Amino acid sequence: MPNGAYPLVRRTAQRFRGWGGVAAMAVACGLTASLTLLPLAHGGGDAAAEAGTQAGAGIGTGVRIKADTCEKPWASLTPSSADGPSIEAIKQRGKLVVGVDQSSYRWGYRNPETRALEGFDIELARAIAKDVLGSEDAVIFRAIPTNQRIAALDSGKVDLVVRTMTINCRRIQQVAFSTAYFQAGQQVLAPKLAKDITGYDTSLKGKRVCTAEGSTAYEALEENSFGALFKDEGDGTKDDKDLLTVPNQLDCLARLQMGEVDAVVTDNALAAGQAAQDPAVELKGRPFTTEFYGVAAKLGNDDLVRRVNQVLVRYRQGPWQQAYKDWLEKDLPGITGPPPPLYK
Repeated sequence: MPNGAYPLVRRTAQRFRGWGGVAAMAVACGLTASLTLLPLAHGGGDAAAEAGTQAGAGIGTGVRIKADTCEKPWASLTPSSADGPSIEAIKQRGKLVVGVDQSSYRWGYRNPETRALEGFDIELARAIAKDVLGSEDAVIFRAIPTNQRIAALDSGKVDLVVRTMTINCRRIQQVAFSTAYFQAGQQVLAPKLAKDITGYDTSLKGKRVCTAEGSTAYEALEENSFGALFKDEGDGTKDDKDLLTVPNQLDCLARLQMGEVDAVVTDNALAAGQAAQDPAVELKGRPFTTEFYGVAAKLGNDDLVRRVNQVLVRYRQGPWQQAYKDWLEKDLPGITGPPPPLYK
């Protein structure tokens, strides 16, 4: 990782507990929060506001899919380049508005030297903008926390979310997904010195485990925590301390570095980037789920979903492999290609 690519508190194996003290933790969390919550604009500001059009507002209502009939939730609509109401709204505005992360190394992050957004998800978002509007720069990026991805689509704040978002049965009742563009799995991240933590198993009993609010990792711990401590008092309320459950997954790494939690559960694709940032942590055990990332749209915006799927058809034929080589191969070696598309 380039020097300064993340303004996080560094630690060494010798400083396993209390790295830098409370003051350093406050700095780390403050920097993480500022990275996460700062609205991003590309190409001259908020074009949606300039055009007087709200991104994705009210287009499509859709049919909700019941969770008890969910089979292979990553199956999506067949591809199409036809314009529909949501595509027309985007063209009238002249910008595609995409919800992204800006604090996940290798996926979506702001390079502190160039101030440019970079990463695998950013490349895909630009490819969609180029297809719909003719230019990869015809995009506005909005930084959204993990737990606000669905709300950002519902409110019309963004047209799409391209932010390592796992497709599952619960979420397809809330948003519409493209076909899968990446396969990942949940795994445990912990300090290398924590030899007593071996993975997602009974070694987590009594350990303080951090996850992002609204994440599939949190859902997995709700089903089976192995006795781990993973819920804050007042979770989801104004009294939530955001210690074990945090708005953004990267906050978990800061807490792990400060010794305020013992382990993190997250997607191994994200955890690999975090291990690249901090050589004192490592992935433990094996992935215990199989998950697929998809591009999310407002439920019912079928023409937009079909258009994204058409982009992905071409993206899988070369650009995906180049983006993987540029951003992920070093930390996630051995992936031969994207998951094949599955259509309804």
